Amino acid sequence: MTPPRSLHALVADTAARTPGAPAVRDLTTTLTYGELDERADTYLTALRAHGVRPGDRVLVWTDKTADAVAVAQAVLRSGAIHVPVPRNNPRERVSRIAADARPALIVTDHADRVPGTTCVPCADLLHSAAHGPATPAHHDARPSDPAYILYTSGSTGTPKGVCLSHGNALAFVDWACRELALTPADRLANHAAFSFDLSVFDLYAAFRAGASVHLIGEALAQAAQPLVDFLLESRITVWYSVPSALVLMAAYGELLERGPGALRACVFAGEPFPPKPLKDLRRAWPAVRMLNWYGPTETNVCTSYEVTAADLARTGPVPIGTPVAGNTVTLDDGEIVVSGPTVMLGYWGGPPQSGPYRTGDLGRYDADGLLEYRGRTDDMAKVRGHRIEPAEITGVLVAHEAVRDAAVIVVGTGPDARLHAFVVPEPGRAPGFTELRRHCARFLPPYMAIDEVHPVGAFPRTANGKTDRAALAAGLKQATTATTATTRGADV
Repeated sequence: MTPPRSLHALVADTAARTPGAPAVRDLTTTLTYGELDERADTYLTALRAHGVRPGDRVLVWTDKTADAVAVAQAVLRSGAIHVPVPRNNPRERVSRIAADARPALIVTDHADRVPGTTCVPCADLLHSAAHGPATPAHHDARPSDPAYILYTSGSTGTPKGVCLSHGNALAFVDWACRELALTPADRLANHAAFSFDLSVFDLYAAFRAGASVHLIGEALAQAAQPLVDFLLESRITVWYSVPSALVLMAAYGELLERGPGALRACVFAGEPFPPKPLKDLRRAWPAVRMLNWYGPTETNVCTSYEVTAADLARTGPVPIGTPVAGNTVTLDDGEIVVSGPTVMLGYWGGPPQSGPYRTGDLGRYDADGLLEYRGRTDDMAKVRGHRIEPAEITGVLVAHEAVRDAAVIVVGTGPDARLHAFVVPEPGRAPGFTELRRHCARFLPPYMAIDEVHPVGAFPRTANGKTDRAALAAGLKQATTATTATTRGADV
């Protein structure tokens, strides 16, 4: 099969071969490839009627629906750049994204409107196509042309747009299809928001293989029992999500007890998988392939590691593995650096990406030459005069038999810097400060000793399902402020 030149060619190619095959399904609607192709062309005609031209940006602020997928296809077919924004994003954040992307059009199913922009409801957009051609011509995109902009939380508090090309996405998608041996019989789950890079696999790998993709709406994405019901009732064969979703499903949705159903491959990325829940999953699903994928949004997936029964003997997190999709991954003073076909075009509005991409992630090679994730360069801090990596302490904490998951943050600077450990205990266990401090002393130098332990039932999560370290720090600051205020009141 000739490799496609663009993302929007995937649906059109499959529709030409098997128009009746199921393509995408949301809570209420199932579209075949033929229907998705036809609906995308209808939206394409409508976009052109609204003046959208190649190179324009079209911001799509909607829930995850089959129609949103068709709109995205239409945007790509027009030669414009797709800017997906989840419906649950508040108008203020969407306004900041719009101010940066400067979209020609905002397509939305939201009641709110963004001042200073042209907002069109999805239903109204269809009416704009009434007098257009039935089969509009598709823009002949080149692999180097921008395809989409994914907005991440910038370090300055302003959303930052990661711009990726058709070629960036297809290099990853082609590798992933081969690695997982995807076929038209596969049924992929889409857990991630369309603005999260995990969704690139869910949608475009499905379309590349002629498989079907089953959308998980925003309300369902954080509901443990319904997610497990969805996995089994939809007969999902390939699952891809952040580890936190699987931990949630196992803890509160009887995932392990109910079995994998039709699942043959379980892929996770976005954050380290806590070792104990991962081992439980590995034991419970011996026939299911399990893969740990790594890569920031700026590179999509650039390394992979397959978790096997041999990993049950590990005491720490599994490796992130070896380079994939034609990428080269190296370490420069401990920082993970990536070059290759999946590396982004650049940040929207900034200079083009030039040379290898410095991820800001720390790594090291294990004895087998496999890459291990060691935390963030911007998490590194000085405590008691020494540079420390909180991820190293976290790895030791989760090795304790009574700790299910852990996160470590540094509070304060200079001589006031303290290491705060947040731990999720195993059911029925309550490890205390002294016990955990002694445990850490067996593996870490004295200057890395934890100063406080905070047991929690679960970690707060970001919109993408990752551990929200900022929320942990904010909660700690709020509790400290309240305690100080109470103490001062008593002193008075």
